[in-house]
Amino acid sequence: MERDVFTVIESLPGQRFDAFLRERYEKASRGEIQRLMKEGWVQVNGRLAKAAQSPRAGDVVEVRWPAPVATEVVAQEIPLEVLHEDADLLVLNKAAELVVHPSAGHADGTLVNALLHHCRGRLSGIGGVERPGIVHRLDLGTSGCLVVAKSDAAHRSLQEQFAHRKVEKTYQCIVCGALEPTAGEIRAPIARHTTQRKRMAVSPPGRPGRTAWTSYRLLERLWETSFVEARLHTGRTHQIRVHFQHLGFPLLGDELYGSRANARLTQATGMALQRQMLHARHLAFSHPRGGGWVEFDAPLPKDFEETLAALRRGAMDGGASRGSR
Repeated sequence: MERDVFTVIESLPGQRFDAFLRERYEKASRGEIQRLMKEGWVQVNGRLAKAAQSPRAGDVVEVRWPAPVATEVVAQEIPLEVLHEDADLLVLNKAAELVVHPSAGHADGTLVNALLHHCRGRLSGIGGVERPGIVHRLDLGTSGCLVVAKSDAAHRSLQEQFAHRKVEKTYQCIVCGALEPTAGEIRAPIARHTTQRKRMAVSPPGRPGRTAWTSYRLLERLWETSFVEARLHTGRTHQIRVHFQHLGFPLLGDELYGSRANARLTQATGMALQRQMLHARHLAFSHPRGGGWVEFDAPLPKDFEETLAALRRGAMDGGASRGSR
């Protein structure tokens, strides 16, 4: 990993920080600079930099450049569960263990590798070599509906719909504890965690964050847990996971945001899960060709169904028979 530290010479109140860095690092695209900032690799005076802030004289800037991943992504025959496919797009039920695009630690075996094989050249190139066709993503450990663009026109249309909140995204999840209130909205801004780069967090008063809005309703009381439906009105990184942690009900199996709650639950029930119980159940948008409204539903995967069944049994017998996974 390369590291560059420098001090800003003069204040530039009319310039964004991402544009300022783009001028300094001429070989990097603005998109690359913005990704570095979004992923927490740029700090100003020891704090995470914001793309829209302006450089000020005396600012100490640290830019870290993560080790590059392979620029040639190879096609790999990886099974995909296709919910719908036409000339413009592909809708998948993504497996929880499938990483969406290549990154550090995941050079291959990703959804992009699978798409290059499945589509055989019929895939939008707007996302670049490592993210062709990718319009949005689901975290590692999250399963469900994901749309991929097969043409550049479809890619632009879908990007615009996601950006302007015209896409319906409904998730189902299992959270630790008896959720209260049983329905509501979470409107709490989200930003990168100040010290832990891999985590996001609800921004405390006085600290800027990006607007984030989740609505939810209880579907079913389970053994020491709750089965919940959540709708995303914005699309921030880890939004559902962060918002339910903020409420005090982290997702079952989520070690990043709910390790303590999950440890207590494992002790109480004997259940230990390998991933967060989060599934993108429903996705709806205007089709890029013709504009007709289309809707897709992804069935719950086997591990999610088995977890629900075990928690229902535990609720029925009062926890007398401890399940294990």
